[in-house]
Amino acid sequence: MSDLNNILNSFETKFSQIKNKEDLQNLKSEFFGKNGSISLQFKKMGSLNPEERKNFAKELNKIKDHLTSYIEKKFKDFENLEINQKLKNEKIDITLPIRSIQQGKIHPVSQVIDEISSIFSEVGFSVAEGPDVETENNNFTALNTPEDHPARDMHDTFYLDKDKKILLRTHTSPVQIRTMLNGKPPFKIIVPGRTYRCDSDQTHAPMFHQLEGLHIDKNITMGHLKGCLNYFIREFFEVKKIKMRFRPSHFPFTEPSAEVDIGYKIENGKIIIGEGDKWLEILGCGMVHPNVLKNTKVDPKKYQGFAFGMGIDRLAMLKYGINDLRAFFETDYRWLNHFGFDPLDVPTNYRGLSR
Repeated sequence: MSDLNNILNSFETKFSQIKNKEDLQNLKSEFFGKNGSISLQFKKMGSLNPEERKNFAKELNKIKDHLTSYIEKKFKDFENLEINQKLKNEKIDITLPIRSIQQGKIHPVSQVIDEISSIFSEVGFSVAEGPDVETENNNFTALNTPEDHPARDMHDTFYLDKDKKILLRTHTSPVQIRTMLNGKPPFKIIVPGRTYRCDSDQTHAPMFHQLEGLHIDKNITMGHLKGCLNYFIREFFEVKKIKMRFRPSHFPFTEPSAEVDIGYKIENGKIIIGEGDKWLEILGCGMVHPNVLKNTKVDPKKYQGFAFGMGIDRLAMLKYGINDLRAFFETDYRWLNHFGFDPLDVPTNYRGLSR
């Protein structure tokens, strides 16, 4: 026990000479470190007989707790001293102007995707997603696009390998293929997302946003397609009536195929949607080609349906008066501050081209 008394006396002497946290930390290491005085005493217990070990351990733990409490209290004293010194020396100049706070804006593309998704969700469509990097089969072959189709040419498509088997998707239609291969009809989905083509000018960009729609079920007709799109256009442009026409066209993955035009007029330099005798093309659509259904293991004798595709960026430009597509991707905060939307902001009925 004399060793323990010596340790206690040594500690008290050295503790009284502590001047700062560094001294205290060194003292703690000297007594409680791996080879510290207290640690070595614990290692000695293995050589004692059971009765001696019991009494020795009791006294040793008592001294350990005693020294530990002294060290912890001293650490708190030093911390309080540091805080008080800071409070005494540091001052806040309350006359300084506050830092300006800039609130972020929702990009028009994100806003329009939310608007379109909300509209189609009201008539039972769910949102599906797929990868930007696609296979040639999902992007072209399964969609009934022949091998000599111009869209496969290098001038239009970003291929990622020499064999032209992997590419950046040129439309969101591959998600149709993935959805039908991974499930069973009926299907009723929209697919917003990024797409890529080798093109760049005032109304085209190498990357742009597209939205695909697909509805497969029994007894689906062109009448359902026309009613669905008429509802969407009225809700999106916030007009009660809409002039809409289907103009015959051709897409490999639909038959029959059509371009959809809507009526408009220009008044005081603004485009008024839904009125007038001018026509504006806004999307393409048609009945899903039987070959596409066969390629996705859907029986075309039991099921049929429609598909449509539209440019999200183009719709945003029309609705919110943006006249250059390239500005969407230039990350100019001034542009975003002007055309962007505040969080939780709900756009009012906006029908003009100038903003």
